[in-house]
Amino acid sequence: MARFVGRTRELRILDEELARVSRTPDDDRPGRCLLVRGRRRVGKSRLIETFVDRSGAAALYFTASGVPTEAELAGLRRDAQESSLPARDLLGAGQPSNWDDALRLLAASLPEDTPSVVVIDELPYLMDDDHAFEGTLQRAWDRHLSRKPVLLILVGSDLSMMEALDDYRRPFHQRGREMVIGPLTPLDLASMLDLEAADAFDAYLVTGGLPLICTDWEAGQDLWGFLERSLANPTSPLLVSAERSLAAEFPEHVQARTVLSAIGSGERTFTNIAKAAGGIASAPLQRSLTSLTRKRVVAGELPLSTRPSKERRYHITDPYLRFWLRFLAPSMAEIERGRGDLTLERIRRDWTTWRGRAVEPVIKEALARKLPDEHLPAAPAIGGYWTRTNDVELDIVGADRSPVAGRLLFVGSVKWLERCPFDEHDLVELQRHRAALTSEPVPTIAVSRSGVSCRGLHTSYEPHDLLEAWADSARVP
Repeated sequence: MARFVGRTRELRILDEELARVSRTPDDDRPGRCLLVRGRRRVGKSRLIETFVDRSGAAALYFTASGVPTEAELAGLRRDAQESSLPARDLLGAGQPSNWDDALRLLAASLPEDTPSVVVIDELPYLMDDDHAFEGTLQRAWDRHLSRKPVLLILVGSDLSMMEALDDYRRPFHQRGREMVIGPLTPLDLASMLDLEAADAFDAYLVTGGLPLICTDWEAGQDLWGFLERSLANPTSPLLVSAERSLAAEFPEHVQARTVLSAIGSGERTFTNIAKAAGGIASAPLQRSLTSLTRKRVVAGELPLSTRPSKERRYHITDPYLRFWLRFLAPSMAEIERGRGDLTLERIRRDWTTWRGRAVEPVIKEALARKLPDEHLPAAPAIGGYWTRTNDVELDIVGADRSPVAGRLLFVGSVKWLERCPFDEHDLVELQRHRAALTSEPVPTIAVSRSGVSCRGLHTSYEPHDLLEAWADSARVP
């Protein structure tokens, strides 16, 4: 098994939730529920398994698999038999034929006076359009499970379905607290891989912070050493993780995969995506984009300004998937025949240009996490601005709301080059683009990989400044 790295913040939160169960033995409802969500392959299951093992509590870990109810219940009985619950034989002996009976027997299997943990992984496989399972779960929680000192952890990768579970119109509303598990952050990578701040951002753009890929990166190894070794092995996590994730997300949606590939190749507008996807018609393209956006695989953004705009642009939200679609997916045939060196040379040639665009969403996230600071106020909306012809383009725009702002708070430029600081020429360009956006003296900022060599900016940020934004990334609202 791959080594377990990082996640100290997330483990602390889980420990605290279990401790709250332990501290309320006299409560008539000591049970607590966590709704854990995060994209596929960010390490949710491994994190929860590690927590369960370290907790020492009696525990049952069940993973749904999308099979008919009878088979799911057989899997639950099997996992119960292998669990550490003291009354683990109860579920098997009861032979439940439906989820009402199964959850009632599960509650009866839990200890009365010591804390236990029950995990239902891949919960969206059990959810349906009429919310029948959610209603069953709500009744079991209210009548039986919450009356035991149990930490019930419901885990899912379908972000929209997991968010909907707590919607006020759904049966399980307000029964659980949400916990979001993201990938490892640039700050995590700097620490675990022994990298300088700027190099940690490079590592993040390639791995997306996915633990399985990051554990294959040797501490102290540079980007090109990691890529050379990974491209020489067709079964490396860097090469296979994206395909497995996409197969799970879109098992039958070939068109969505085609559209995703078009965006991954660098196309950002509706018209250009349609052309790159083989001339797909407007209606089916819109359906695919809606599906991809709903699943949070793709984001569609409008220019952020005080004037409305219809110039929407799309990008892949996951840095690793963005890298894989651009460089690796088109090269899998040559990698599999042992010519990963050709792929590596192609990456070297296009890396600086691709990275300059790919890092922008990461920088915006860092600023959103970091602000306010001593230089800038908090910005409820951070985006960019562009025109149809790109004659005016601002990498960063901070505002009071989006997509149509009432007030602009700052504008900025990103220059992410080695040994090439943000200079006087860049400042003049930034000021020219600001003037095209607004006549107000909105503060100007620069985000530069190699520092700033001019005066006249309101403030600037370098890689080590941005890393601080992830000082505490796990959260439970």
